[in-house]
Amino acid sequence: MAEQKMMHATEATNLADILERVLDKGVVIAGDIKIQIADIDLLTIKIRLLIASVDKAMEMGINWWQQDPYLSSQAKKTDFKKENREQKKKLERNKERKRRLEHSEAQAT
Repeated sequence: MAEQKMMHATEATNLADILERVLDKGVVIAGDIKIQIADIDLLTIKIRLLIASVDKAMEMGINWWQQDPYLSSQAKKTDFKKENREQKKKLERNKERKRRLEHSEAQAT
């Protein structure tokens, strides 16, 4: 019976090396799914996936996590400030409406 030996590559690359290369360079995976009947689009799904390190993403101008209030405490503060300004505007409008209503009621009597 002939003896079989398993052959190995002389330069093996481990998972950490591959991951480091991918995160350093970045990988983009894109795909579209379209369902249509008789040339009528029923459903279109566009899938875009970018795998990169944070540094590489910021270098490319991608920083959406910095504005997401669920991921960034700074964005949450900004979100609260914006909401506070909007509520103050609504309050001022309501006060002005109340003043006008009281003025028109006073003139009616």
